[in-house]
This record gives sequence, structure tokens and C-alpha cells, in this order.
Amino acid sequence: MKRLTEERTKVLFEKLAKYIGTNVQQLIDRPDGTYCFREHKDRVYYVSERILKLSECFSYKQIVCVGTCFGKFSKTNKLKFHITALYYLAPYAQYKVWVKPSFEQQYLYGNHIPKSGLGRITENAGQYQGVVVFSMNDLALGFGVLARSTTECKTADPLTTVCFHQSDIGEYIRAEDSLF
Repeated sequence: MKRLTEERTKVLFEKLAKYIGTNVQQLIDRPDGTYCFREHKDRVYYVSERILKLSECFSYKQIVCVGTCFGKFSKTNKLKFHITALYYLAPYAQYKVWVKPSFEQQYLYGNHIPKSGLGRITENAGQYQGVVVFSMNDLALGFGVLARSTTECKTADPLTTVCFHQSDIGEYIRAEDSLF
């Protein structure tokens, strides 16, 4: 496991700031210890420093993964968050979207959220802002990017897409081979 390069660290923290804003510091300095990000085979892992020290006795080839996979870098150096990061990002989410119970299944199949499927939305969210998608029971379902700002959503047509699908918990079944 190696440290992220300066360029990739910048990309990671910009992406984290898109979803959780200034709460990035709370993700690193937690009450149960200090956590860090490490890279292994173009994947970014979120790992406790204590566990990281224990893993140093293994060679690079022996390690499959250490910690939780947050995402993967593409060949063009863009980061795509995996659904495994949802558990850690949902409590710190700055902007949230809640979907109606009738639309939850459609979202979990990978569809975008139209205004007719929107239950609630956080105020003052801008267009193309990263959001965490919740059910009306406050169960985190996935990530998305707003297609329209909060004010535009109020006057939008019911069939207009208000949130683009990025990742959802249905991926645990659809893409279980490629998550780790």
C-alpha cells in the first residue's frame, strides 16, 4: 500500500469536498483513531493507521486490500467512488436527497431520479452538487449528482430528471466481482 501522489490526493479531497464539504477533517480525525487514505492497484482505501502498521509486514503482492475501498482511479486520473464508501460518507453528507418509497426500487436498478420520485431535498443545493440519496426512512441508498438546483426543482416538470444516478447499494449484487 503506497501513499497517494500529490495530484491524486488533490483529486480525492476535491471529490470528498463535493459530497461532504468541510466535514473531511472529521473523516480523518475520528474518536476511535486516526485514519488515512492509501492506494493499491489504482484503488483508494480508507484505513486506520493502526491497521496500516500491522499490514506493513506483508509484501505488496500478498495484500489483496487493507481497509475499505473508497473508489478507483481511471486511466485519465478521475476518481469514481464505489458504493463501499457510502457507510462512511452518509453521516457527513452536506446535501441530501430523499426518494419516495414508490421510486426506491427504480433507483436501486440504476435509474436517475425524476421530480415525481423526489420526496425531499436539502435547501440551497446547487446544480451538479454531489448528494447522498436516502429513502424516506433515512436509509442511505447511494450517491448522485443534482441535475437541477433546489430552486429549479420546485418549478420543474414531474418527468424532469433532478438527480443523476452515480452509485447505489444494488451494486453489491450487480457488480460484486469488481467492487474490491
